[in-house]
Amino acid sequence: MSTIRASSGGLALLVAVLAFALNLRTPITSLPPVMADVADGLGLDQTLAGLLVGLPALCFSVVAPAASALIARLGPYPAVTVALVGVVAGTLVRSAGSGTAGVVAAFTGTVLLGAAITVGNVVVPVIIARDFADRTAPATGLYSSVMNLGSVLATSLTAPLAALLGWQGAVASWSLMAVAALVVWLATTRGAGRPGTARAVRGPAAAPAADRPAPERPDETWAGVLRRPLTWVLSLAFAGQSFSYYAVTGWLPELLRDLLGVSVTTAGNAAAPFQGLAIAGSVLVPLVLATRAPMRVAAVAMGLLWAVLPAGLLLAPQWWLVWVCLSGIAQGGNFVVIFTVAAQRCRTVAQTRRTVAAVQTVGYAVAATAPSVIGAVHAASGGWTAALLVMLGSTLTLGVAEVVATRRPRPRPA
Repeated sequence: MSTIRASSGGLALLVAVLAFALNLRTPITSLPPVMADVADGLGLDQTLAGLLVGLPALCFSVVAPAASALIARLGPYPAVTVALVGVVAGTLVRSAGSGTAGVVAAFTGTVLLGAAITVGNVVVPVIIARDFADRTAPATGLYSSVMNLGSVLATSLTAPLAALLGWQGAVASWSLMAVAALVVWLATTRGAGRPGTARAVRGPAAAPAADRPAPERPDETWAGVLRRPLTWVLSLAFAGQSFSYYAVTGWLPELLRDLLGVSVTTAGNAAAPFQGLAIAGSVLVPLVLATRAPMRVAAVAMGLLWAVLPAGLLLAPQWWLVWVCLSGIAQGGNFVVIFTVAAQRCRTVAQTRRTVAAVQTVGYAVAATAPSVIGAVHAASGGWTAALLVMLGSTLTLGVAEVVATRRPRPRPA
């Protein structure tokens, strides 16, 4: 596998990657705002409706190794094309039909979406590490910002669209954005990225040689990647990040209603600053790193901001909006820290690809348990103190793991 070299990714390639990234969360976050209509329209009970929302996170974990293998076989650029086609197809299938056929279509489309987005989750860090090697932090920050922008757009606009088009039309309409991204991607990368061929990326500069099949070094294989302590430390960090994110996403509205007696509308709107300020966190980390501050500074700051949410709700719940805003910044910034470290500390494309896949497999497997774990602890304890302590534990785990991951690597012997 080719060693990661200095960046030669051009502006056109970056725009195409960001257009792709805009579609990596909208299919997921477009469903919860109209979930009541979906459940009524398909005749789903709460359990099945919740499964429809949580299924993509399970796919992110289960499918990640297969996504890594697909990227290795096709190359990163064709893998993006496959992912975008899958997003379009999954979005349309999920919104097709009614009755029993509609239920089958909804779950089939959701699984297809989960698999396609998993390919995207793995391949974008690989492209950033390979094609923007000297700009990994700002490129990762932009990638994270655009993903969160997609979440905000879908969360804000799907319900108004449903009032005009019905829930099926509203959810299906997000496929148009994926089609547009596919057109941009194909126009930018036409003729590039096929294994065994030179790439001619349209943009200010050509990208480096493709990730051609070749004998793998020992540290590039799955066994080699899984033997690296960094892989497991980053996996632990991403598990803490993902568990905290899905716990807050799933339970924050009900928690605020129980603790403070706020209205249903106010509690529901609490998701807006949490999702929206992730964009600020994604931009803030690269800006801090641009001042030549050590990565560990950013990691410590973002870890503390995440821990502020459960700690603040335990100690001063009346300031909930402050804690929600700070944690929103943290959840965007921590994503950048984790995957920037992965990109900077991997020496080859193959090592990056498998490391990212391993980190996401572990992280999203833990994330898939978050809503049920928090719900079970809340039900067993009869209050929110124990559940918030579990969330505090997950955020502190994230912070400690990031501090370990961002220590300076020892110089290799000559």
